Amino acid sequence: MTNLSRLLYQLADSMRRLRWDKSKLVRYQEKRLRNIVNHAYASVSFYHRWFKEAGINPSDIKRLGDLAKIPIVTRNEFRRLESEDVVSQRVSVANLKPLTTSGSTGRPLKLFISEAEDDWRKAVYMRANICCGQKPRDKWVVIAGPRHFGSTTKLQTVLGIYAQTCISVFDYVSTQASKIRSLKPDVLDGYSSSILLLAKQIQTTGQKAIRPRIVFGNAEVVDGSSREYIEKVFDAPYYDQYGCVEFNRTAWQCSERKNYHMDVDSVITQFVDKDGNEVSAGERGEIIQTSLFNYAMPFIRYEVGDVGVPSDDECSCGRRLPLMKTVEGRTDSLVVLPDGRILSPRTLTVAVNMFDQYESIEQFRIVQKELNLLEILVETSNAAIDKRAMETSLVAHINRTLHLDEAKMTLRAKVVDNIPPGKSGKSMIVASELSGASALPTR
Repeated sequence: MTNLSRLLYQLADSMRRLRWDKSKLVRYQEKRLRNIVNHAYASVSFYHRWFKEAGINPSDIKRLGDLAKIPIVTRNEFRRLESEDVVSQRVSVANLKPLTTSGSTGRPLKLFISEAEDDWRKAVYMRANICCGQKPRDKWVVIAGPRHFGSTTKLQTVLGIYAQTCISVFDYVSTQASKIRSLKPDVLDGYSSSILLLAKQIQTTGQKAIRPRIVFGNAEVVDGSSREYIEKVFDAPYYDQYGCVEFNRTAWQCSERKNYHMDVDSVITQFVDKDGNEVSAGERGEIIQTSLFNYAMPFIRYEVGDVGVPSDDECSCGRRLPLMKTVEGRTDSLVVLPDGRILSPRTLTVAVNMFDQYESIEQFRIVQKELNLLEILVETSNAAIDKRAMETSLVAHINRTLHLDEAKMTLRAKVVDNIPPGKSGKSMIVASELSGASALPTR
């Protein structure tokens, strides 16, 4: 449960760090880096082995440049490990908050954080929103998956301090529009594709406008024309934010809406080439991140799976956090239903994430074969599972969660040994084989 006083203290502390000069910020990073490396080596079985096998002692990691000595670890390597291998021996899993990645990569990962770490994540997250003009008592409406609904505590709701009102991503867009219009939000937030679909609903149906003061988008990248469209429909600035479940939000656009400020006081972000060497400013590189606050389940030199471009520019807003220019991820398709409804990639992956056998899924892919035929391919990590029963349960779950009309839309699930690459050769978790299918770039 969120400790509101602790969260507000951490928020105030994080705001002060925005104005630190580079040398002070680096000293802070390096102190926290040494602490997390020593902690991981001493109390996390995986990192103890990882460092030993690489011939590294924690005393070898003193400066940011020393991070290159540590081999990169991938999400897939983490997924194959048991919780006792990756969670610190100094805490009990029973006392931690479990989180699961949304499946936007098609390969889910379960992780754990402490209450204090959860408050840290929320404080750093709110820092960006405040920098873009959000106020404590703004009406804040978020389009999200149901698991996000408990983020606001009862005390926050009573006091009205940074309190979210959540709208389900599974609601029809017309229903979302009606609910949001009645709430009259000052701040509209949510998955970028959901915000875009909401804007299109309002524009094409001629419904009464929704006029937030600020719009935040996350979880998926939208192109420049889509951002302009969102801003035109809502008559408000749109700010993009980048992150993943393991670290929460780690980069964000300020009021300048150009490059992304990186939360390097919370997570060290590196950009590396295929050989693991850091690229120069302006060059594309795989994003590798090291958390400076995850002690329950540390992430050190962790491959996120996205590509970004670092920048050595300074932002005219005056904040001193380093910048990155762009983020590139996978390209997934929108799914069009026979009734004209459009489902975003994020809506589909969140639906799979809510399946009660999700932890047994090794990988999945959703393919729209025809206008009235949707197929879900699943690899399972549980050799003893009843495949036919899993397929039947998954179909029933998706039909129920997405409110699919079974008379008009056929959903087919297949448990397979291996999921082949998509026709394009790209890593598409949601793919459409319909001619001229719309697509959104996603993370």
